[in-house]
Amino acid sequence: MSLRRGLPLLVLVVLLIAWPIVEIWLLIQVGQLIGPWPTVGILVLEAILGAWLMRHQGARAWTALNDAYSQGKVPTGQLADAALVLVGGLLLIVPGFISDIFGFLFLLPFTRPLARKFIAFFVARRINRLGVPVAMARADRANLIEGETVDPAPPRSEEASGPIIIAGEIEEPRTP
Repeated sequence: MSLRRGLPLLVLVVLLIAWPIVEIWLLIQVGQLIGPWPTVGILVLEAILGAWLMRHQGARAWTALNDAYSQGKVPTGQLADAALVLVGGLLLIVPGFISDIFGFLFLLPFTRPLARKFIAFFVARRINRLGVPVAMARADRANLIEGETVDPAPPRSEEASGPIIIAGEIEEPRTP
């Protein structure tokens, strides 16, 4: 395995180690600047605000998701919003100022579309780097049926009332 393929895992491990260290350092700096009790008070207020926002925005995201399903639409944006609301609320409940910034970015309705576009950009870039065309990334390869187009049948008359019959042959898949 090359270093390039292991880079996302390495970045994740570094983030998981560095993030708490930076959060603790920042909490200490703010605590020294304004005092420990005001710092704890700010963190508690942010956690309460995060829980309230997650409940309020989560209900709106759930309603939008249900509306999309009932209208027969594919709820990609609504699913992304619901996931961002959940992650944003959790980030606000976790103590720390950096996590609170990302939590507000994911939770607030006017910043969430920016976060969704930013994440979608990186996901699409990652899929593209893997060499998978975006159309094939969505396809169910196990149920893919190869075929070819043929000249269309002559138009049916309005008097024909029977079922439409498509004639053809099923061939065994070719092995490479």
